[in-house]
Parts: sequence; structure tokens; C-alpha cells
Amino acid sequence: MSLLMDALSCADDYDPNSLPVDRARQLILSLVEPVPGCERAFVRQALDRVLAADVIAPLDVPAHDNSAMDGYAVRHADLAGGGETSLKLAGTAFAGHPFAGTVGQGEAVRIMTGAVLPDGADTVVIQEVVRLEAGDTIIVPDGQRQGQNLRRAGEDLRAGEPALKAGKLLRPAEIGLLASLGQAEVTLRRRVRVALFSTGDELASLGQTLRAGEVYDSNRYSMWGMLTRLGCEVIDMGVVRDEPAALEAALLEAAQHADAIVSSGGVSVGDADFVRELMSKLGEVAFWKIAMKPGRPMAFGRIGKDGEGAWLFGLPGNPVAVMVSFYQFVRPALLRMMGVPAESTVGPILRVPCGEPLRKGRGRTEFQRGTLYQENGEWRVKATGAQGSGILRSMAEANCFIVLDTECNGVAAGELVDVQLMDGLV
Repeated sequence: MSLLMDALSCADDYDPNSLPVDRARQLILSLVEPVPGCERAFVRQALDRVLAADVIAPLDVPAHDNSAMDGYAVRHADLAGGGETSLKLAGTAFAGHPFAGTVGQGEAVRIMTGAVLPDGADTVVIQEVVRLEAGDTIIVPDGQRQGQNLRRAGEDLRAGEPALKAGKLLRPAEIGLLASLGQAEVTLRRRVRVALFSTGDELASLGQTLRAGEVYDSNRYSMWGMLTRLGCEVIDMGVVRDEPAALEAALLEAAQHADAIVSSGGVSVGDADFVRELMSKLGEVAFWKIAMKPGRPMAFGRIGKDGEGAWLFGLPGNPVAVMVSFYQFVRPALLRMMGVPAESTVGPILRVPCGEPLRKGRGRTEFQRGTLYQENGEWRVKATGAQGSGILRSMAEANCFIVLDTECNGVAAGELVDVQLMDGLV
């Protein structure tokens, strides 16, 4: 028995004909592993890439105690309790230009935000509450707390400690953090290589005139966009006709050059749907149907034998089903292959009142396309309209998925529903 099928045989409630959504996602994530190989890259090339090694802080951030506000650096011990205190100005500290001396008894130093705290001072009084007299004297009111308005050395990052862990997906905040450590280069996981193609004799390429029965191939462009946004190295293999020999050649070529293959169409039970049959011939099929709507026919397996080759995600042919299946299964799997921990590959689910009744029958998890909006200061959600799996407009108009579980038998207006934000996905 293969490693893939051995893992599946140990899974509870394994049914390749109708796997629950969560179970299917868990099985996929348990099987895929991070791709081998890493590379060094400049920080500006690291956005949306995954760290291959911990980044250890080489210095404290900030490097010195400094002021969080424009104001006056003082010795808290000099401040009178229960009244005002008069202090003499001894100089000024600017960001990048520290005060050279020490703050003595009865003295204060004018200080700007980010400037190094002068020796002897332990408190910053904001300029708005201080009164200036005679040009070189300030009056400080009572009520100042020792250590206020300071940013301590190392309070952001400590030298010698991990600043970022391996497996971290680098967003703009992480890029800035790396720059704050002076890191010009970073070690990254190599990009995941993904081959994509659409199947179907009815598909026409952009620029062609549609003939009777033809439609433009939108799925390949949606898939290209989703893969590119995810940071994958995309191998676009175009449209493959519904012929077993052509599909077999495409799958074998893709498996030679890619870590994963994503196709659309050809996985249902029609006479011309050959992908699942070829998966069994060329490798292994883990499952081919999921208890969900839209997107029930989705094949997952491997092209290749004995752990070699590429993972294959055979997505449905309807445009919405392609995108829903990608975000629920392919995206988490590819993130895992990029090196992201499995528990971090799926975003949070929010609970939001539904602004209208929704129809749904029991038996499958349903992903309705929805719009989050505010009403009287409260967030609500409503469906985008017609929810057919071929209505791509429903995805273009949506900003979230309304996730209705298997046992849900409809939703009343005002009832709480699960919502998965599209921001960060699409």
C-alpha cells in the first residue's frame, strides 16, 4: 500500500465519494509537506514569501532608551510633589543628534520624538503641559509619572532572540521589521511551482471569435490570478482538449516540472470527464467528491508513484466552484507546501448577524457569496444575489463567504452566521 493510501486508510469516516469539507482539508494538509530548497533574497523581494530559517535579532530595537513624545527630559526626583517645579534648560536632544552632557539636579533638556534619552534623565514631560518662562526656564506641573513617555532599549526586539520564526509568511509589517534589524537579505523557501490548465472542447482563448457552443476560458485566468497572488511560480499550460491522450500527456509533462498541478474541468461523471480516470492510471486518487456547494466534484491525489511526482487538484469546471474550491482546499495546501505551519493556513471565521433570510438544504456545507456591510453601527452580511456556480459576478461583487454548515436548513433574518472574509484571499 502506498504512503498516501496508507494514511487515508487510517482516517476516520474516510469516504472518497463524499468527504466533509473540514475532513477533506485536514486530509490534504496531513499529506502535503513543504517543498525542499531555499534561497537568499533581498528584503524587497521577500514580500509574500516564507522564511526558511529563524531570523535572530543582531541588535536591540530600539537601540537606546528614547523619547516617545516631543517634550522635556527631566529627573523625576527633582519634581515637587503637590505643586509645580521650576527647571533650567541645559540643551536640546534631536533624533539622530543626542545631547552630549548629563542632566544635572534642577535641569531639563528639550527633547524630540525618537531622540536618545540623555544621561541622568528618567522621565519625559510632554511639551503641551509645560510652561516656558524667561527663555531658559520651564515650569512643570504636578502629577508626572516616573518613566512616562519613554521607549526602552530592546522593548521591541532583544539582541540574540528570534525576531521571526521559520515558516512565517512575510507581510509588509515583517518586511519593515527585517529592515529595522538592518537585514538586507533573508533566507526564504523556494517558490512552489504550480502547473495549471483548463480542460474542455468548448473553451476558446481570448482574442478568438466564439463559435456556436463555445465560451471563453475564464477559469485559467482566475486560477492564474489566485496562484500569482499567493506567490507561486506559475506554469500556464493553456487549454487541454477532452481527449485521454492529450490529458495524459499534459499531466505527465506537468508532473515533471511542477510541485503541484491545478486543473479545471473534467472531474465529474460526464462521458468526456477523464481526469479522475487518468489520475488512477498515472498515480493515485485520494478522493473525488466533497460534501459542499458549489464545488462537489473535486479530485485530489498525486500524479506519480512511490511519493514522487506532483500533487493534483482537479477542480470543477464552473467558474465559482473553481474559486471556492481553490480557496478552501488548494490555497491552504499550497501555503503548507510553502512552509507555513498547517494551523496557520486557514483564516478565521467570524460570527455576524444575517441581514436577510437565506435558503439552504441539509447535507452539504454551502459557501454563499456575501457582502459585509454596516447598519446602525453593526456589521451584517447579505448574499450577493443569485448563487449559481456559473455566476462569476457573484464572486466579483462579494467581500466574504457565508459558510453554512452541513446541518443548516436555512437562515432567518437576524440569525448569526459564519463568515469568512475574502480580504487576503482574493
